[in-house]
Amino acid sequence: MIAIVAIDENWGIGRSNSLLLSIPEDMKFFRSKTLGKTVILGRKNLESFPGGKPLPKRRNIVISTTLKAGEGYEIARSISEAQALLANTPADDVYVIGGAEIYRQLLPYCSKAFVTKMHADLGPDCYFPNLDAMPEWAETERSEAFNHEGITYEFTTYERKAETK
Repeated sequence: MIAIVAIDENWGIGRSNSLLLSIPEDMKFFRSKTLGKTVILGRKNLESFPGGKPLPKRRNIVISTTLKAGEGYEIARSISEAQALLANTPADDVYVIGGAEIYRQLLPYCSKAFVTKMHADLGPDCYFPNLDAMPEWAETERSEAFNHEGITYEFTTYERKAETK
């Protein structure tokens, strides 16, 4: 699995069930990575999408104990149910897209993370785990710096280090 996320300088990802900032180039990057793939998300994340509708042209798996069946997504009532739904899906075709609790629960299963880093405190109320503080993760790529409405951001890639015995 691959996590994909945009964070502020505090590893914050959202506020009041919304993105902290919508950067058009980040949205294009997200689409380029996830189109035609499987995305895993939580109920609150689904509800935050326009019209509460799942992302088009992707297989949407929503992890929720309360969500009712709907069009365009599959429901998993637990992490193990989500894993069962993914049994025949290559791990590199599965993107974890949030929210915070889904990231926290599925990060141990991820081998890579695409992290858009926004260099500002955007007042988050939910967070992504700080990969820089986790010795099992290493930043392996970083783009040049870009600017959106006065906020500098970069596209970074983190990879889980191979375990040594």
